[in-house]
Amino acid sequence: MKDRVMQALVKSALEPYWEAQFEGTSYGFRPGRSAHDAITRIYTAINKKARYVLDADIAKCFDKINHDYLLSKVDCPHNIKRIIKQWLECGVMDKGILEETDSGTPQGGVISPLLANIALHGMIKDTENHFPRTKRKEDGSLHREYKPKIIRYADDFVVLHEDYDVILQCKTLIAQWLEKVGLELKPEKTSIRHTLKSIEHDGKTIDPGFDFLGFNIRSYPVGKHHSGKTGGNSKWGIESKAIGFKTLIKPSKKKILAHHEAIKEVVKANKKAPQEVLIARLNPIIRGWCNYYRTVTSRETFSSEDSILWNTLRAWTVNRKKKETPLYDALKKYFSYGKQGKWTFQTREYVLYHHTETEIKRHTLVKPESSPYDGNWTYWSKRRGTYTGTPARVAKLLKKQKGICPQCKQHFTPEDLIEVDHIIPKSKGGKDTYNNLQALHRHCHDA
Repeated sequence: MKDRVMQALVKSALEPYWEAQFEGTSYGFRPGRSAHDAITRIYTAINKKARYVLDADIAKCFDKINHDYLLSKVDCPHNIKRIIKQWLECGVMDKGILEETDSGTPQGGVISPLLANIALHGMIKDTENHFPRTKRKEDGSLHREYKPKIIRYADDFVVLHEDYDVILQCKTLIAQWLEKVGLELKPEKTSIRHTLKSIEHDGKTIDPGFDFLGFNIRSYPVGKHHSGKTGGNSKWGIESKAIGFKTLIKPSKKKILAHHEAIKEVVKANKKAPQEVLIARLNPIIRGWCNYYRTVTSRETFSSEDSILWNTLRAWTVNRKKKETPLYDALKKYFSYGKQGKWTFQTREYVLYHHTETEIKRHTLVKPESSPYDGNWTYWSKRRGTYTGTPARVAKLLKKQKGICPQCKQHFTPEDLIEVDHIIPKSKGGKDTYNNLQALHRHCHDA
């Protein structure tokens, strides 16, 4: 525990400096940033222009980082650097045997994600700087924004560009850059694809689109009435034009199947359990999964998941009913027919959450160079209220309070723990209404 506290202290000292340095399109394990920012950034890069994609994964990133290289990048007092070196070399316990380590970051360490980001810092800009900002096309017209677009989330990243040769160059450049860090690309998880069309690569036909962070990202050919459009500019007399495709982001098939399995396991493990126990165990799984995918084109998937869940719970009901009990009577025992024309799995006190109850809410992309340590408290507190993972009730209270805790008068930051408090306690007659609720820092609430 003492070691984890020390790591947290060193992290809190190093993080503000490095957050001001990190590249704007690096999103993993950084305060105020999330997988949804990475996905939204990819969408903005491909929704108006089809591109080739290098979809890559760094092999054993946390295990193989070169210690000398990492320590040479960490600019801090010698005594702190000495402590970091001790953490890096502390060894790993494997089957009761302590093995010394000469590479990688502390396994499970509080500071490990920050150290990994420090080691990988520079990969994006160094690669982009090999290419000119603009370039003339063969027809003489100017190719604007010729530099590749690189989006990284921890040890996963994508490179986007219209030119296949540029993608190949980037793959080589990044592999060379990673060598000095002690890292390499994972061949089985690194591939070249295209957002819109099938391509031939290494003798294989590869379907359009790619999976990243649990999402499937792909552009689909469509007619002009459903097509995306180029950005017009009325000032310069430039009209927007149909581009012939539409970019959609959905939950990946792999993650959908994993969700099915998670639900099946819970239902199977609770064959004999009371209905309310099953509901209490399913609801967090369903809510968590839906909240992660609520920012993309998920409505059709959510509807399909509800149908599959209905069949799973129907089978659960059949398994519990007596042979002589008609199926309809058994279903009526566990399901209620709601106002919206849906059968709802519920008891008097517990109601199963439907996937389709989740509201689709588009994610707002974080400003590339912004950091929670930059002093822009208004921006970060307002952003906390619109953040994908913020519960609706908390979001509404944050908006009402203008992002400020009424107890300490300080702004909420992305990392703050927030609790909802009754201004007049319920024990004294206070109501559970917004007029009687306030969002507080957890430490303010506990005080």
